[in-house]
Amino acid sequence: MSKPLRKVVFPVAGLGTRFLPATKVVAKEMLPVLDKPLIQYAVDEAVDAGADTLIFVTNRYKHAIADYFDKAYELEAKLQEKGKDELLALVQGTLPRHVRAIFVTQPEALGLGHAVLCARPVVGDEPFGVVLPDDLIWNGPTGSGKGALRQMAELAEAQQAGVIAVEEVPHSETDKYGIVDATRIDERSALIRYMVEKPKPADAPSNLAVVGRYVLPGRIFQLLEQTTPGAGGEIQLTDAIEALLMEQGKVLAYRFEGTRFDCGNKAGLVRATMHMAMQDPTLVPTVRAFLQQL
Repeated sequence: MSKPLRKVVFPVAGLGTRFLPATKVVAKEMLPVLDKPLIQYAVDEAVDAGADTLIFVTNRYKHAIADYFDKAYELEAKLQEKGKDELLALVQGTLPRHVRAIFVTQPEALGLGHAVLCARPVVGDEPFGVVLPDDLIWNGPTGSGKGALRQMAELAEAQQAGVIAVEEVPHSETDKYGIVDATRIDERSALIRYMVEKPKPADAPSNLAVVGRYVLPGRIFQLLEQTTPGAGGEIQLTDAIEALLMEQGKVLAYRFEGTRFDCGNKAGLVRATMHMAMQDPTLVPTVRAFLQQL
């Protein structure tokens, strides 16, 4: 883990069934939170962490994400012709010039671990990040301004260890997450002892849940190749991280600074939209007035 973070993997091959019928034609990651799709928030966070290579693991039917980051010649020409420079900058700024996007196809939906493994030819043996765009993590004006992945990358480099993002969840909801048992190091980081995938509340070792951010060493790919598929024939990333923990003895759980919105469901997407609207001074009066009416 001696190298700085340069590559980030985005597993985006899911079908987004919770948002049907919209996701019949719109990729879940393209659902908007105000004027930006979820994938843009995720990409901005990766770039903030220092990444210059973004690997999107997608399926053969989803083209919207590639189209979004591609150059829109006709639109850009019209905006330039009409002198709409601010809008032109927005359209051209979806991906910084020094950052490249690479698209890899996941031939079958065989789990998060398999999706990450599909990125191996691009990532190689260096440390990399994994961002699940469903989890929008905001660390805006009231926080340090550092994105969650940047916080984790800095810790990973300093401690020479893999880092997994966690947050406290109600004990009644432990069966929805991977749960870690960890020994506290400081206010935000802890040394993981073991992990349990979706334990019943009575069996959960803690209420620290794994959420959609990881910084992992390249070694994880070899461990994923050795991971036996579980229920439904899926290869679980959690199982490979457990193997990494047994092999190296040091994987950290990190309680990031910021607010997480689970945009994999309708309620989370609504909360994220309301929160982002309240960050925009021009929208605050509208939002408050509407809520008062309700």
